[in-house]
Amino acid sequence: MAKERSKIILVDDDKATLDHGRNLLKTFYEVFPAVSAAKLFEILESVIPDLILLDIDMPETSGYEAIKMLKSNSSFADIPVILLASKSDAGNEMEGLNLGAVDYAPKPFSGPLLLKRIEKELLIVKQKKDIRDNQELLMSYTNNLAKTVMEKTNEVSELQSAVLSTITNLVEFRDKLTGGHIMRTKLYIQALFGEMKRTGIYANEISEWNEHALLSSVQLHDVGKIAIPDHILNKAGKLTEEEYEIMKTHVTVGVDAIEKIMSKTREHSFLRHAMHIAGTHHERWDGNGYPIGLSEKNIPLEGRMMAIADVYDALVMVRPYRNALSHEEACKIIREGSGKQFEPILVDVFFKVEEKFAQIASNQDEFDE
Repeated sequence: MAKERSKIILVDDDKATLDHGRNLLKTFYEVFPAVSAAKLFEILESVIPDLILLDIDMPETSGYEAIKMLKSNSSFADIPVILLASKSDAGNEMEGLNLGAVDYAPKPFSGPLLLKRIEKELLIVKQKKDIRDNQELLMSYTNNLAKTVMEKTNEVSELQSAVLSTITNLVEFRDKLTGGHIMRTKLYIQALFGEMKRTGIYANEISEWNEHALLSSVQLHDVGKIAIPDHILNKAGKLTEEEYEIMKTHVTVGVDAIEKIMSKTREHSFLRHAMHIAGTHHERWDGNGYPIGLSEKNIPLEGRMMAIADVYDALVMVRPYRNALSHEEACKIIREGSGKQFEPILVDVFFKVEEKFAQIASNQDEFDE
């Protein structure tokens, strides 16, 4: 059975551009030409494309106005839009990106460049679809789990115990390369939190935290890995760029899963910690992390703490593609990351409890199965 081709709507008021673009793309995609924004929305009544190529300079309704209309309609808001323009202007490009465009392509078309831009965006579309398909399984599992727990009791402790024990074990079972990681990171966070309490670091903020809820939430920091395909999650070697992009989605998948759990219960204290940790433990102090690129104190405190614990454990544990680093080597890397990957204040806290980290790591056999 032939593979269904991706659908692209090409919108431009210039017939020569439409013909050229259609001839360029029709070998690879199913192309729907439109001479105006009005024609675009007419086509959208019967065809939901995988991508829209949208000219900016059009009479009656410009590309900017059209993308505003697309993004305001829930039926079309998720369709990626590449804006087209006959001349490049940084201000125009920024305006288009701010309105929700995913890219900007110049006219006249450079065939290879345009095809590469389209290929990149359609790959992202496919990855999102794969993630949604995997996420449906996770959501179904989470719904059933939450329903079962709430039928038995409304006690918060039972809800936390059921959710954490099942999901944590499931994540550990699937991720065969990082055995014991969840329990060790929980103990690392406990050491950091204890030192912060002792020395008064962020006293006002952490005074409102429940330590048990915080430590319980750590166990959900990698819950999104349940949606990552096995051949990527357990690859015994360096990930390709495409595989790494897929692996990075475990953050947003994890946040979505935690939000789903929150919708099923009135008790959110440890789940709020979990959402902050799962969603931001790969952000960096200098703003070069993911998934959002938050920087400094825009990153929740729990995420800033987890970044240190997560990286330390990754460094001192054996991986199929490298040997474990020594505690001293890991400390050197964390020190060098102060002000870049990690918050300087928390790096100072880490070095006050580094011996506890080393002890936790040296007892890894207690956590590996």
